[in-house]
Amino acid sequence: MRALPFLLAAAAALGGCAHATAPALRGAGDDATIVGGSHAAEIDGQRDIVVTLANPVVPPGAHAASNILGYGIGSGYRNGQRAMSVLAELKQRYALREIAGWPIVPLGVYCAVLRPAPGVDRDVLLEALSRDERVRIAEPLHEYDLYARPSAAAVRYNDPYVGLQHGLADIDAASAQRTSRGKGVDVALVDTGVDLAHPDLKGRIRGTYNLVDGDAAAFNADRHGTEIAGVIAAVGDNHEGIVGVAPEATLSVYKACWHSAAPAYARCNTFTLAKALAAIVDAGPRIVNLSLGGPPDPLLEQLLEALLRQDRIVVAAMPPSGRVEGFPAATSGVIVVRSAQAEAAPAGVVDAPGTDILTTQPNGRYDFASGSSLAAAHVSGIAALLLALSPELDADGVRRILRRSAAGGGNGLVNAAAAVAALSAPGPGRARASTAP
Repeated sequence: MRALPFLLAAAAALGGCAHATAPALRGAGDDATIVGGSHAAEIDGQRDIVVTLANPVVPPGAHAASNILGYGIGSGYRNGQRAMSVLAELKQRYALREIAGWPIVPLGVYCAVLRPAPGVDRDVLLEALSRDERVRIAEPLHEYDLYARPSAAAVRYNDPYVGLQHGLADIDAASAQRTSRGKGVDVALVDTGVDLAHPDLKGRIRGTYNLVDGDAAAFNADRHGTEIAGVIAAVGDNHEGIVGVAPEATLSVYKACWHSAAPAYARCNTFTLAKALAAIVDAGPRIVNLSLGGPPDPLLEQLLEALLRQDRIVVAAMPPSGRVEGFPAATSGVIVVRSAQAEAAPAGVVDAPGTDILTTQPNGRYDFASGSSLAAAHVSGIAALLLALSPELDADGVRRILRRSAAGGGNGLVNAAAAVAALSAPGPGRARASTAP
């Protein structure tokens, strides 16, 4: 068989505490078995597959050298011998080449990205693997899009721009910020990288985890993540540009997506998103912003359900189709956000500003962008305002407050000031805190 290129990037490893405040960009770590290569963007989404196998492991005691994922080889975890033997048998029987593999401890599985031999029909192979009793999941390596685009009339300015932030005004965020600014709340941003040197994001980035590659320059030059970061948590009162919905919240940036040759377009895949979600399961952010989406994916859905069971508040962007479908929007418990439109939103979906939103851009710049990605970021910001006031709030409580405080009796635009006021309002309008242990 002709040799194929070896591809893929390792996950981020963080020395010391999983909640370190240093925003140092992290590169490849030791939590994954990497079979050569260095760049997740080079995975062949049209050929590669994802397979998971039972992999029971016993975690070691925590210690200062544990990494962010909590199951790196350096922290004492080892790939189960049974899983490794089964994987070797599968590779031989089905003529598969392993591109990368890593244990996902929260799910008790070993996950491998595999490449079929040339000429093999991928659908036929997946059907055969799905019937193999040793395999838990066999699926294509799916690709996902980020739901944002530059506005048609994009303009770059040179002075403070709060007066141009119609999204901030539309949700009455300035009034809400008299009571809460999101202090002490960390939001997990699963996206591209972020411009860490941007003057409106300095001090707002708690940690950075690169699950795509080791390219720090590309991380800082990524547009989409920088846009979402600015909407959520751009610094206020610093004489620079704009202010975020929750200007005292912090962001933990998990780069699972990357920009292609066209900088306005970005993508992710099953591998990188699974790495990010597994990392967050073992980390502390209560809010998870997913301004992205694509086809259903059983592995990603299991990881997302694990987060929801931990009472994380997951905010997802509405797909461009206008239907609640695919990953992550269709997962029960996720708060789905649509870019506000004239007609009422579908049941269970909330509206937020998503058209011509002025926000941060790489290289210290500002520009307009549109899409449900930006709408989701507004809602993540409001969730941070609420949790800063009432940390015991659960996801259902946040969802009820968002809908009841929206204009038009729950069928209109979310309102940050009304949501914050609802926390202190007596009677049935007040959301209940979680009673779960």
